[in-house]
Amino acid sequence: MFISHRQEIMKWNGWGYSDTKFLFNKKGQAEFTGKRYKLSGMIIPALKEWMEGTFGTNMQHKSLATPPTLNEAFVEELKSTGVPFSHDAEDRVFRAHGHCLHEIFALREGKVGRVPDLVVWPNCHNDVVKIVELACKHNVCLIPYGGGTSVSSALECPQEETRSIVSVDTSQMNRILWIDEKNLTAHMEAGIVGQDLERLLNESGYCTGHEPDSMEFSSLGGWVATRASGMKKNIYGNIEDLVIHVKMVTPQGVVEKSCQGPRMSTGPDIHHFIMGSEGTLGVVTEVTMKIRPMPEYQKYGSVVFPNFEQGVACLREVARQRCAPASIRLMDNEQFKFGHALKPQVSSMFTSFLEGLKKFYITKFKGFDPDCLCVATLLFEGNREKVLQHEKQVYDIAAKFGGLAAGEDNGQRGYMLTFVIAYLRDLGMDYYVIGESFETSVPWDRVLDICRNVKARIIRECKDKGVQFQPFSTCRVTQTYDAGACVYFYFAFNYRGLSDPVHMFEEVEHAAREEILANGGSLRVEEGILMLLWRARPTL
Repeated sequence: MFISHRQEIMKWNGWGYSDTKFLFNKKGQAEFTGKRYKLSGMIIPALKEWMEGTFGTNMQHKSLATPPTLNEAFVEELKSTGVPFSHDAEDRVFRAHGHCLHEIFALREGKVGRVPDLVVWPNCHNDVVKIVELACKHNVCLIPYGGGTSVSSALECPQEETRSIVSVDTSQMNRILWIDEKNLTAHMEAGIVGQDLERLLNESGYCTGHEPDSMEFSSLGGWVATRASGMKKNIYGNIEDLVIHVKMVTPQGVVEKSCQGPRMSTGPDIHHFIMGSEGTLGVVTEVTMKIRPMPEYQKYGSVVFPNFEQGVACLREVARQRCAPASIRLMDNEQFKFGHALKPQVSSMFTSFLEGLKKFYITKFKGFDPDCLCVATLLFEGNREKVLQHEKQVYDIAAKFGGLAAGEDNGQRGYMLTFVIAYLRDLGMDYYVIGESFETSVPWDRVLDICRNVKARIIRECKDKGVQFQPFSTCRVTQTYDAGACVYFYFAFNYRGLSDPVHMFEEVEHAAREEILANGGSLRVEEGILMLLWRARPTL
């Protein structure tokens, strides 16, 4: 559960906990600090070589807030409400950004633009009502702040804004208000973060099953406001499938449905106005969600394929037969090698021998080319007997496309890396490497084309724009649907020698999004919706 001054435990200019990061020790070995993850405290021997080979990094090359504009009348009336607030510089800067590349890069360069003039910490829905009423009365701008993990530029304060800007930090609205075991629903305050929500529900034997990659830090209100998707959506659904009721405070009053029925057919559903609104319409304060009993059994798995084409064909067949496990993700060859570089140091000669034996079996005996093979990670949940039946069905399909079972450990490692990979961007910036991810949804018949063409466009754009080092360009098919798939792209490059690396990076990223549209993909929420649509308008 986050304290109000969360900069005491979290980084103000990077991802995650302040005691957790990748670094190179005095011996030049990579390690992951802290005690919060399975990778924590481990030596990662291959990472340095991978970074040097991929980005051309050299370990020898290592790369204040403005006074507040307070609306005194607003502050005076706010005092009478009893809602805690602060105009401390640290509190304000911490809430002035999300985690877009340009935001973190500017902070690391010591460049702080417009920041909120005040931070308020409402404790309940009624506190938010009071804050919004006062903001309307005194012409004050409000920016809702949940977990701070935004990658939509939604937390940036407009430089030209002359009015007082107030950050509404919902972290103290973090309670489960009730659990209805008969209807299998739970009613929560919107400031609760994912890891706390699941922990508290688990104590009562339930879960939501909604696990976006940022679930450690992102909030329930943020999930609603960004129309979030979770890695286990195949069983539990996306946020729009889980939400039963939403309460949102707007300048026009409180917006909510009059009932909590599972479905309504009387005209437009107001939830569809709220979900995906990214804080532009109001502050989400309370949410009712479906819950499920905790799964009886959970099992990880992985499959290695000779090439990406056969891996995609397998996922298409899994989707066609509607037998997808809780999660199935397919990494291309570049991402497989990246994951391999993050393997911790082996604990014994025997473990090292087994690893070598597996590699020999796959590459020499089975003839898989190390520069072509790809890996799918799997997660099964539910009744033990049904999980085992489901597992056999998926592995049988994989075998038809040349897939070989690669073990539980590789699957579990793949999902564990989901939560530590964001820390790697901070390490990269220490050595002139910048990177970002973006995603798209695309019909099945366009998946291979979009993966190939977008990665090639990134490499071509980097070369044309004078990037001196080979860029890292990779993708994974991260979710399957009946009619298509969600694809995540990652790219990064060494920016040594570039005068304005962030501008260059954004130009390459914009070109990649143009390529997505040209190949039949959709735009997602990596930038603010209106900003993204405005930039992309010639191709829409």
